[in-house]
Amino acid sequence: MTLLKSLMGAAAAMALSAGAALAEPALIFDLGGKFDKSFNEAAFTGAQRWADETGGSFREIELQSEAQREQALRRFAEAGANPIITMGFAMADPLSNVAPDYPDTKFVVVDVTWIKGDNIRQLGFAEHEGSYLVGMLAAMASKSGTVGFIGGMDVPLIRHFGCGYAQGVKAVNPDAKIIANMTGTTPAAWNDPVKGSELTKAQISQGADVIYAAAGGTGVGVLQTAADEGILSIGVDSNQNHLHPGKVLTSMLKRVDVAVYDAMKAGNDVEPGVFVLGLAEDGVGYALDDNNAALITPEMKAAADSARDKIISGDIKVTSYYENDSCPVLDF
Repeated sequence: MTLLKSLMGAAAAMALSAGAALAEPALIFDLGGKFDKSFNEAAFTGAQRWADETGGSFREIELQSEAQREQALRRFAEAGANPIITMGFAMADPLSNVAPDYPDTKFVVVDVTWIKGDNIRQLGFAEHEGSYLVGMLAAMASKSGTVGFIGGMDVPLIRHFGCGYAQGVKAVNPDAKIIANMTGTTPAAWNDPVKGSELTKAQISQGADVIYAAAGGTGVGVLQTAADEGILSIGVDSNQNHLHPGKVLTSMLKRVDVAVYDAMKAGNDVEPGVFVLGLAEDGVGYALDDNNAALITPEMKAAADSARDKIISGDIKVTSYYENDSCPVLDF
């Protein structure tokens, strides 16, 4: 136990050992914490929904460092947790190392679709499709003709968000200016609201009056500063409209909550394989509620909903950043 505490901390040790005799599901949050109001919190929302509906319980851990990834996977597997649900693309290598050693355990990973494993359910999302819709809304709401994008860690996944967003903006206003910044190149970029605030102010100084944040916990600083400075923001993953009612134009929903809920509901019967959820599967979309209803005009909603239908039918093709490691309408 001394070694485990030194590696993961006393609280983590308790989380991993609790209920070891029971085949409970387990949830490993990515760096940034389960209350990041975005990606991780969406996962927690799905898990908590399952627990509330079934009376069941799940084990969890909030990672504090990269080194804990494989440790957490192995400890949960040895404790009998099933399925073990992991968050984020950085779990790809640890899962590839661990899953073969526990063939009777089912693993689920969100934001990974490229690893091998007969006992792994891999879930990806068509983030560029949902981002296209919020890009359209941004362009329609902008008065300056300049909009912004602030990503978290500079990785292809976040460029995928930005590329879809830029295409949606340009579909509405081909002359629009799009300013794009990434927060950093390390995992710390997911949880740096101060840097998010600084980037927001810099983009505002360049004329941006709508800024989309795809940056995990860093996005909290983006949304706060945008509200303080009197411009509109766009949230991501979870519905973040409520954080600043009337000042968040919308949120690009990535239904991580549903993915986690479904995995826990399936339990040991969770189906392995690769699954990508887009607009057609309601895996992504945009949020409309009482907090932003006054910001989205009927014309804006009609345009976005029409584009949604056309993307699903194939009449609109949203280029994926992954297709050629570049974006046709945005330089990062």
